[in-house]
Amino acid sequence: MTRDFRREAMVAFYLFKQKLLGRKRYPLVLMLEPLFRCNLACAGCGKIAHPDAVLDKRLSAQECFDAVDECGAPIVALVGGEPLIHRDIEEIVRGIVARKKFVNFCTNALLLKKKLRLFEPSPYFCWSIHLDGLKEAHDKAVNLPGAFDIAVSAIREARARGFNVNVNATIFEGMAAEQVAAFMDFAGTLDVSVSISPGYAYERAPDQERFLSRRRTNTLFRRIFELGKGRNWRLLHSSFFLDFLAGNRAYACTPWGMPTRNVFGWQKPCYLLDEGHAASYRELMDATDWENYGTGKHEKCANCMAHCGYEPTAVDEAIRHPLAGLWRTFRGPRTQGPMAPEPFTPEPMPAPTAPPPQGAPHPAE
Repeated sequence: MTRDFRREAMVAFYLFKQKLLGRKRYPLVLMLEPLFRCNLACAGCGKIAHPDAVLDKRLSAQECFDAVDECGAPIVALVGGEPLIHRDIEEIVRGIVARKKFVNFCTNALLLKKKLRLFEPSPYFCWSIHLDGLKEAHDKAVNLPGAFDIAVSAIREARARGFNVNVNATIFEGMAAEQVAAFMDFAGTLDVSVSISPGYAYERAPDQERFLSRRRTNTLFRRIFELGKGRNWRLLHSSFFLDFLAGNRAYACTPWGMPTRNVFGWQKPCYLLDEGHAASYRELMDATDWENYGTGKHEKCANCMAHCGYEPTAVDEAIRHPLAGLWRTFRGPRTQGPMAPEPFTPEPMPAPTAPPPQGAPHPAE
């Protein structure tokens, strides 16, 4: 899959416009979560820990369109839960694409081959398939034997039908750098790009032991990038974010860079941290005390290095220092030498606020 220069150019134009207008806070990606219901019960996610009354809620197509228009971000990530379960998902995608917003449709792909006929290839549309490593690692992460084979088959079918496809990989504790490198090599055979991020200690997740600490993340990703030299991996990240993962940059989080709209409203302050909800995007931006969130400021943010908070920071630096960004793209992340100092001591995550989900996941609709 070749680079999407149209998307890159349009997003760059949007970012430069925000800078010219002097805006301090602006969205890069809208995380649109039309439901929490999922057909998996992943140990690293707590979405389905909500009661059935919440899991049965849905955003309507019009509510989704209103959120896209209100936010104004150039990219919309359809997340969940599993968006393919939503009965109006075809209408939702069609309406967002008609607005010339770039849609990243995040899915575990269990239903993708069945529902692929509902969608049309478009330069504004991309499937983002969830794969947490090769077969053994992925099936363990999602707690479903055979899930990897289903997802890979769906990826090949989608590519054969002309869809843009990337793979979304979350790296957890216990995965060796060599395993990640083998996964990246395999992704290349599928003709897809990869977004990769360390797993954040999501507070409702039933398994808190699988998440990486910050220094463990730095050490692991340095080794991964060292193994990747000369292997032409296609990573969907700014060069500065990759350098951050390798411990070479001490970034602050930009939680407003990827605001979240879900069935409760606009989630404060970000997709991964639930501190209440605002009734509108404007209220989210104006009434949230942003200075109280981020690593070193809030205990729940202690070990977070997830792309939804730090990619916007990296993109902002790339806009301000384009030549340095190009140089880092050419050179790749630094894998030797001292790491950037941590200006704080990470605190442990508190215990989950809700019990882990019990029983089998709810069947797909």
